[in-house]
Amino acid sequence: MVDFDVKAFMSSYSPTIGIAFSGGGYRATLSGGGQFKAMDSRTPGSTAVGNIGGLLQSAKYISGLSGGSWLLGSVVINNFTTIDRLQTAGNVWDFENSILSPEGALHIVDTTLYYNDLNREVQDKDNAGFDVSLTDYWSRAISRQFVNYTDGGPGITYSSIAKSDQYKKAEMPFPIIVADGRNPGETIVSSNATVYEYNPLEFGSFDPTLYAFAPIEYIGSNVTNGVPDESGVCVRGFDNVGFVMGTSSSLFNILIIQLNSSGLTGVLRELIGDTLNLISAADNDIADYSPNPFFGVNPGINPSAGTRDLSLVDGGLDGQNIPLHPLIQPTRKVDVIFAMDNSADTVRKNGENSNWPNGTALIATYERSIKGSQSNGTLFPSIPDVNTFINLGLNSRPTFFGCDARNITSDTNKFPPLIVYIPNSPYTFDSNVSTFTATYSTSERDLMIENGYNIATRGNSSFDQNWPACVGCAIVHRQQERKGEAQTAQCQKCFKDYCWDGTRNSAAPNDYDPTTLVSTKSAGASGARSWGTAIIALLSGLVSAALLL
Repeated sequence: MVDFDVKAFMSSYSPTIGIAFSGGGYRATLSGGGQFKAMDSRTPGSTAVGNIGGLLQSAKYISGLSGGSWLLGSVVINNFTTIDRLQTAGNVWDFENSILSPEGALHIVDTTLYYNDLNREVQDKDNAGFDVSLTDYWSRAISRQFVNYTDGGPGITYSSIAKSDQYKKAEMPFPIIVADGRNPGETIVSSNATVYEYNPLEFGSFDPTLYAFAPIEYIGSNVTNGVPDESGVCVRGFDNVGFVMGTSSSLFNILIIQLNSSGLTGVLRELIGDTLNLISAADNDIADYSPNPFFGVNPGINPSAGTRDLSLVDGGLDGQNIPLHPLIQPTRKVDVIFAMDNSADTVRKNGENSNWPNGTALIATYERSIKGSQSNGTLFPSIPDVNTFINLGLNSRPTFFGCDARNITSDTNKFPPLIVYIPNSPYTFDSNVSTFTATYSTSERDLMIENGYNIATRGNSSFDQNWPACVGCAIVHRQQERKGEAQTAQCQKCFKDYCWDGTRNSAAPNDYDPTTLVSTKSAGASGARSWGTAIIALLSGLVSAALLL
């Protein structure tokens, strides 16, 4: 950053940074994985000229839902590993075969053993006295792809993150996974659904339909209004990390649809398909949290206070496919959120899905903040309609929303976060793969990750050499507004280039079918030159400040 005194700024304030990874199946995992890799200073070359390595280490909060929860959960539960290590670990992030047939179509014996193992693990939970649902099977399956422990770590819990050295030393952002509440018998999750979050310490919701949290380590315990039904008796182990990720991604139609193309032989396909259809028909296609951790809690506002079962579903089913909800809570005082949108929103005029984002997720969060009964005092920048996103190209490049906080509130203590929206785009690879695609060759996986890296860095800044500085400008902006400080000329240009200025064009757009932006491979994570001293000093200062929190 040019003409910006990092030392003076950091001496009085440390900005609070959040990063949110959207849902979108394996597309979201892999594209998000590349974006994560670009932000991680441990990635070789990520602090070279044109890159943004160190942003991850500077962040205080990081959130994921559905496919984004697989990315986040996989990194944090595996000792806060790197994407590079996940790509080469061998036991995880191998998507050559479908999760429904991990041994391939010709290995029916091995595949049968695989399903027997899944069933045994789920039955162990059932035999322990807990209700089970299809989510339990799904959770055990995805654990084998994302949790680098024997059999996907059936004994590994989300709360165990808090006991890791990386967590204790503040070497990772505070990881949050999101799911939605759904009452039994419902088939549609409304935009006002209760949004639940899992973090290493607690499970619960800020929404006014609950406004309570429980210690996540003990959510398998029978409690009434937060007090154990049996004095001194608590249960641990319910918060299995696979079950947390599985709850956040419980879109079971993915599994059923995949049966037609998963490579299963006829007999096995019929057996599994009938099982899945029976479970869904029994209205058991939810994640069953029984006993309900919030039984008897806030009965005046909590619709689930009177039932022993709490039903949760995929975190994106309320339309908020980017997990911004935990990061916009006033108590967390986040200054800027980097919103990575790997959703599949766009549809061609002939009805075919083209699988690019169009801002729908941002709109859902914005509308909830101004219309919904669940807003709970949260503020969010104004967001235009989906046609404007496409017509103005807001879904094809990074866009800043909420550049002038005083347009939202005059109370400097209530300024909402600046949103840095970074949508999936085809820099070096056509990354608009269907959400329902469950298999990727190793080369396709790596190309998706590389493209995600280029999305986050704007092709190593080949599309804008000021991009790393603009990231820095976004980070410091809210505090500058609070103090009434003028932006530098460089930051003024960044905000002119990237801020949505309120212009709308709601005319029906043409089909959105972008082509790859770079004809040859970008440098990706290669290179050995250093950033400008100001931006690297800023991020280094933020990391140091985070370690003191």
